[in-house]
Amino acid sequence: MSTVHKINVKHLLVSLAISIGVGVLSGLLTMSGMETFERLAKPPLTPPGAVFPIVWFILYTLMGISSYLVYEANPRILSPALIVYAVQLAVNFTWPLFFFNRQAFLTSFIIIIALWILIIIMIVQFFKVSKTAAYLQIPYLLWVTFAAYLNFGVYLLN
Repeated sequence: MSTVHKINVKHLLVSLAISIGVGVLSGLLTMSGMETFERLAKPPLTPPGAVFPIVWFILYTLMGISSYLVYEANPRILSPALIVYAVQLAVNFTWPLFFFNRQAFLTSFIIIIALWILIIIMIVQFFKVSKTAAYLQIPYLLWVTFAAYLNFGVYLLN
């Protein structure tokens, strides 16, 4: 017998607004740095610039859905899982400011490694509350792994 869960639309929309909002604000603040990025030497496998906003929108959407699932399963804003989520979201927001705006590629690489570690911790915390929420973060971990490769490549080549 399956259990049907009612979706709390308000909570889902707030969760999506937070995650996507962070992404949109970050994108707006780093838009001018994209022109410089296009001129940099890049490592092999670097996708076209148009791929990045599409992938990030999908990932921020998955983050929002995951945080919603965690909150609904354990409705405490200060739960360990949501605290780690908030910290990694803040670090996620910081990385492009250093990479695109300051072109501090080594600092950005250190930040993205910290983000990668936080994502793993978040996945573990989410798994304790909602396996689905944890699994939805796997694409994020994979993309940040790839982004770390790109970041390190840009650092070495420039």
